[in-house]
Amino acid sequence: MTISMQTDVLIVGGAAIGSAAAFFLASQPDFKGNIHVIEQDFSYEKSATALSAASIRHQFSNPENIKLSQFGSAFIKNIDQYLAVGDVAPAVNFKERGYLFLATPDGLSTLQSNHSVQKSENVDVTLLTPSELSARYAWLNVDDLSAASIGNSGEGWLDAYGLMQGFRKKAISLGVNYVQARVAKLQRSGRKIISAELTDGTQILFDTVINASGIGASALAQTAGIDLPVEARKRTIFFFTSSAKLENCPMVIDPSGAYFRPEGEGYICGIAPRSEEDLPCDDFLIQHHLFEEVLWPILAARVPGFEALRLKRSWAGHYDMNTLDQNVILGAHPEIDNLLFANGFSGHGLQHSPAIGRALSELVTYGNYRTLDLNAFGWSRVINNCPYFEANII
Repeated sequence: MTISMQTDVLIVGGAAIGSAAAFFLASQPDFKGNIHVIEQDFSYEKSATALSAASIRHQFSNPENIKLSQFGSAFIKNIDQYLAVGDVAPAVNFKERGYLFLATPDGLSTLQSNHSVQKSENVDVTLLTPSELSARYAWLNVDDLSAASIGNSGEGWLDAYGLMQGFRKKAISLGVNYVQARVAKLQRSGRKIISAELTDGTQILFDTVINASGIGASALAQTAGIDLPVEARKRTIFFFTSSAKLENCPMVIDPSGAYFRPEGEGYICGIAPRSEEDLPCDDFLIQHHLFEEVLWPILAARVPGFEALRLKRSWAGHYDMNTLDQNVILGAHPEIDNLLFANGFSGHGLQHSPAIGRALSELVTYGNYRTLDLNAFGWSRVINNCPYFEANII
């Protein structure tokens, strides 16, 4: 074996999660080693981060997800204190407009249950009656609704690419090395990963490796003999314009699972395909039928002003979907000591990237969590087939 590179920590994947881990680790006073990030495409044009709806919310059903997002919001709102390089801070353009979850009578108990968990975690959230909804959002059809939940602070949307590049540029300024390449496989010996081999044959030695490779995470794990229940699931986002003026419009989550929010001079929207159509998929073909057959009728029914909307453009990206319980798989597998996982975010990786990056830096440096206890997201529930479900997946 020809050793072409050696480092203390190797991070496979340099988008939001990998770059957040690199930044927090390089910022960690108790970590003294070298860090290399392997990213297959420095343009990031097809990364899940760049193609996402780029939103952040506190309205989850699990306390851990809430806490991850609470730190994410605080981080984003104070980004100049974390990620400024010299006098230049990343422009993430955080629009703190809230998430509005709508519920029909069938979904009322779930909304109330989630609300109880959220209030116990000090989430700034309010339940609204249909009449209160109408008073606040006159453009909204509430005829079939029984209640709604609105996030009053800390929720909204941002420039995902700006946040990712902010992590990357700050990490580089702190001495992190970025290499444009692709890891072909991990070389395992007993309880350790001893090296990584790039597609060009380059061998990299390290003490610790972090799998932050998004939809490529399962294939990478398989080279180390680990079955990771994460699959690529396609999500298409549609941008449309409308003459309707939706004053004070938040990110609206319809009971159907459809969502829409303002974006520039128009709106973006999306919905997950039906379960029988939501198959493993890594292409970028746009699912036009979702808009024409599913979304448009939902949008027109919920917002009468959307009946005459105009679809302008659309694009497809991917979730790294944890098929067990739609939550991240975080930390070391019990069979391997020096391979850390951060995979299966199922659509909420960007908003959790600051807290996950911090958590990974703690695992590398100390071998345990020092700020948030995220052991609930460890491998044990995967191995024992005991899912820890997140109810609010969009």
